[in-house]
Amino acid sequence: MKNLYQVIKRPVITEKSALQASQGKYTFEVDKRAAKGEVKRAVEKIFGVVVLNVQTANVKGKGKKSDWKKAVVTLKEGDKIELFEVGG
Repeated sequence: MKNLYQVIKRPVITEKSALQASQGKYTFEVDKRAAKGEVKRAVEKIFGVVVLNVQTANVKGKGKKSDWKKAVVTLKEGDKIELFEVGG
């Protein structure tokens, strides 16, 4: 891969991913050609955390939407990624 930001395209923000975030698991849309090792290195360098496990899945697009690749990243206990700030 050329660039860390080409490997990690965007975080996936859903109810399920928000619940998993409380367990130290974060979901990202990644490049279709990205390997698990590349995803691990990109998340560690971009967010400054320790990645324990990476699970990937190819997701079929529905209707006119394109197919995409999803990665669920498990972090070391105590590490967390602030994807969005809950205001107050």
